[in-house]
Amino acid sequence: MNLARCLLYCAAPVALFALPASAQPASDGESAYRDDRSTATEVIRSLYNAINRGEYLRAWSYFREDARPDLETYVEGFADTESVLLSVGKEMAEGAAGTTYWSVPVAIETRHVDGTTQVFAGCYTLAQPNPAIQAAPPFSPITIREGSLAAVDAPLGDAVPEAC
Repeated sequence: MNLARCLLYCAAPVALFALPASAQPASDGESAYRDDRSTATEVIRSLYNAINRGEYLRAWSYFREDARPDLETYVEGFADTESVLLSVGKEMAEGAAGTTYWSVPVAIETRHVDGTTQVFAGCYTLAQPNPAIQAAPPFSPITIREGSLAAVDAPLGDAVPEAC
């Protein structure tokens, strides 16, 4: 299973919302460890940081437990992945019944072990129950609920969706 299949298998499709795209590269090649769950965008940056570092258990942990495949299937999805560059658009948040939901538009450029590259674009939906009302363990951080990425014929800098 390649990265594209894993990205589609690991997360379900998301609804579409209008979001302006301001692309920001996530990595400078030699990635320092990043595990930041303070915003939805930082969770996505941390996800791809883990993938670039080959820390697939950590990457897998950013998905909500009932929204991820078994770990072995997830790891197999990166067998031909050398690295991933990430650009993100502006996240959009909305609250509902004590939970905040975010939509984050993204584009990634995957470099395969054979040197070829491929660009994918789409959106992730993340959520977190209000931290102030969480009173019983375990604490629920921001997690990825679902996502959908598809191959596109555009350079990374132009591929971030304007709408999710």
